[in-house]
Amino acid sequence: MRRRILGFGAALITFVAVAGCGSSDSDAGDSSSSGGGKTTTVKVGIIPIVDVAPLYLGQEKGFFSSRGIKLEMVPAQGGAAIVPGVVSGQFKFGFSNTTSLMVAQVKGVPVKSVVNGAASNGKVGGDVTAVMVKKDSPVKTAKDLAGRTVAVNTLQNIGDTTVRESVRKAGGDPSEVKFVEIPFDQMPAAVDDGRVDAAWMGEPAQTVAKAQGARVVASPFAETDPKLTVATYFTSAQFAQQNPDLVKKFTEAMTESLEYASAHPDEARQTLTTYTKISGDVLKNLILPSWPADVDMASLEKLAALSEKDGLFGDKKPDLNALFS
Repeated sequence: MRRRILGFGAALITFVAVAGCGSSDSDAGDSSSSGGGKTTTVKVGIIPIVDVAPLYLGQEKGFFSSRGIKLEMVPAQGGAAIVPGVVSGQFKFGFSNTTSLMVAQVKGVPVKSVVNGAASNGKVGGDVTAVMVKKDSPVKTAKDLAGRTVAVNTLQNIGDTTVRESVRKAGGDPSEVKFVEIPFDQMPAAVDDGRVDAAWMGEPAQTVAKAQGARVVASPFAETDPKLTVATYFTSAQFAQQNPDLVKKFTEAMTESLEYASAHPDEARQTLTTYTKISGDVLKNLILPSWPADVDMASLEKLAALSEKDGLFGDKKPDLNALFS
């Protein structure tokens, strides 16, 4: 396990090296003229999960094309691939959870959040992520997770930090929880066959696990802060400085997309079928996050304090105003 943690740190160091290799070309992307308008193709590094539904919905509704932006979504495994991809210029924008962006910043990676991505819906017992256990598990509350093994998708990140807060608030000792790294899609099986005592699941893993009889014992995002800003869209500091007009247009289009998705959740849900294999009862029953247009700075300050307590930042602190405002 320590080897994986050290590997993550090494990857972040690589981010810094990659930053020096980014293109200095101020071109925002491949551009073409059609009639009197100019269209710019913009690659966005994303994780194909429920949280990015507004991006696809906004593309479908023409919020980006009306501003001269042609989106090209590039799926990635996670922030470990998206952050260096943005810094190097492979992607113009990327989607990442807020903890990963804070960690990148304190490691010297020049990233800048430009618009909100997703947030907790604030519903304990019905949030977009949950800690789940087998139906017959002796674990009844987050307090009972102390001394047990909990799966998260990435070690030393937003998952284990918020799970610890749930345990802490329930009266348990968060230092006694043992975390292991398992991909989201493998978590329902890992819980069902007893390889782990519990797992912190996103969607659709959470809905799949429920169909197998699993129970929710904690809602870490909502219990950390009911308005927790979970993820944002970001770019490199260099790109933001060199292409302010494009960044402004992307931010405006994404904001319109978030507002539309919030007002039309059924359309946002249906959009999932265009970029995932989710369908049927899973599509019907999965829990959606909240999609506010603005980040909640108070929730990010709380998350940063918890991450600092967990030792994610070393001897530095993230500059939240520089990163998120």
